[in-house]
Amino acid sequence: MQYVRLMSQSAKITRAAAPDAPESAAGTRAAAQRLKMRRELAAAAMELFASKGYEATTVDEIAATAGVARRTFFRHFRSKEEAIFPDHDDTLTRAEAVLEAAPASEHPLDTVCRGIKEVMKMYAASPAVSVERYRLTREVPTLREREIASVARYERLFTRYLLAHFDEQDHHDGNDDPLLAEVAASAVVTAHNHVLRRWLRAGGRGDVETQLDHAFGIVRKTFGTGIGAGRGQAAVEGEGPAAEPAPAATARAEGEVLVAVARTDAPLDEVMRTIEEALRNKRSQEPQA
Repeated sequence: MQYVRLMSQSAKITRAAAPDAPESAAGTRAAAQRLKMRRELAAAAMELFASKGYEATTVDEIAATAGVARRTFFRHFRSKEEAIFPDHDDTLTRAEAVLEAAPASEHPLDTVCRGIKEVMKMYAASPAVSVERYRLTREVPTLREREIASVARYERLFTRYLLAHFDEQDHHDGNDDPLLAEVAASAVVTAHNHVLRRWLRAGGRGDVETQLDHAFGIVRKTFGTGIGAGRGQAAVEGEGPAAEPAPAATARAEGEVLVAVARTDAPLDEVMRTIEEALRNKRSQEPQA
């Protein structure tokens, strides 16, 4: 009887949800059309900026070149400088989705690196457009300021994500986790922007993904042992708080031999401190002559 009731409830839910499906599809089509129009307006703006100059180009001219009315332009952008970056809102949403769908066992710094790859994908999808946009932002201070504001949004998103992996109640003097979270988030964004600028200066040529992975490897090596090491298996299974991350290095005495075990990403100074402490403990336990 219970099984029948559950099936009946499920059927009701399915029937109730069914009418929403067309609306969802319509919403997807509307979003795609909106992005298409934003890109067409951006292409028109870039064409005019390149031929007439930024200051001499008007919103009316951008709308006319794109074949739409002035009011249509303002439905998509608040100003002509905003039109040069049509994809940042959509890309920010995709980056946020990567963070929200991250496996519980993944190191949060790795998750952030995957998230910012969505930004690189945006630029790499249209190399010629990206290179021209880069040239314009170098020449027009207003566009440069707009670009900086866009980058700041990603940085805030990643900082919030990394901070969320620390216990807010444990933020006290002597605890550097909040500092590490902000610095690491900035490092990921800086590494991405460094690789992106080199790629753009090279005309959008080269294996940008490999270059990006190399840069992220440096960030991971630098900050990986300081940032919380994921949420652990217990959190994956929903059985309580995450397990404590394994120490970067351990050492123990076995007779006259000292055995040290360290992670490959462990900082050298931390490994040496562990060995020195183990040696001191060993000597303090030895009988005095």
